Amino acid sequence: MKEKISLKDLNVSLGKRTRLRRLLYKYGPANGRLLLLPIDQGLEHGPVDFFDNPDSVDPSFQLRLAKEGGYSGIVFHIGLAEKYLRNFAGEVPLILKLNGKTNIPSDKYAFSPQTASVEDAVRLGADAVGYTLYVGSPAQGEDIRQFFEIREDCEKFGMPLIMWAYPRGEAIESKGGRDSLYAVDYAARVACELGADLVKLNLPEYDEQKAKDLPKPYDQMKFTPQEGLEKVVRSAGRTLVLVSGGSKISDEDLLEKVKVSMEAGVTGLIFGRNMWQRKFEDALKLTEKIKRIMSEYNI
Repeated sequence: MKEKISLKDLNVSLGKRTRLRRLLYKYGPANGRLLLLPIDQGLEHGPVDFFDNPDSVDPSFQLRLAKEGGYSGIVFHIGLAEKYLRNFAGEVPLILKLNGKTNIPSDKYAFSPQTASVEDAVRLGADAVGYTLYVGSPAQGEDIRQFFEIREDCEKFGMPLIMWAYPRGEAIESKGGRDSLYAVDYAARVACELGADLVKLNLPEYDEQKAKDLPKPYDQMKFTPQEGLEKVVRSAGRTLVLVSGGSKISDEDLLEKVKVSMEAGVTGLIFGRNMWQRKFEDALKLTEKIKRIMSEYNI
């Protein structure tokens, strides 16, 4: 396993340090690792993601899973937090997502407008906020300016800031695609340079057919999933890395992603559809298996 930075290595304010300690050492695996349960897909993808498990359309399903499964926190947009969190307040930590969009328009001009504020997060008792930044989009100038304002408020209120760093747009697709090592590695560095405390990323993929489109020296780099992720973790510097689960995959493939991520030195995992698209008891059992693996990697 590659050594990864921990909370003690971060130069953050007392407020951020206190909230991060709760997430890293009080809830979830509680060993310096994070296991987050996002349910922002209803806005980002529409109700279609709830078809596999109709019970999951009610956010109380995910809240019960987060509580009984012992997750580090749940990710909500503001409407879900205000409507559903009351009976779980203080038991399930909140990460409030501050921007979002639908997937109805194309990603050609990808941009997520702000939907909530850092003050909302403080009012709702959140322990962190999330922000999606589309790296490489034609709208990235506007995106970075919006992120800057939120980052300022996070410093003012001592609120940890997680960047969903998503490569998007025609320029990214012409250079090997959004999940190439080039794209994911660049996104990790953007998060570090712009001041995110944590960054959510996809596992980089090697595609021999697309390798010729990658900028140098990425066009000559062959790598295993773990080697690619190790490179991304180095590029993220003193920004804690979270690996996304993405679309639902088999239990075996998901557990392999957990092992690869832990070995590569990431701080945590943020698995949504891979958990709540399963039946409740199945999701609980899979959560226990994931946490068992994570328990072997204390930091």
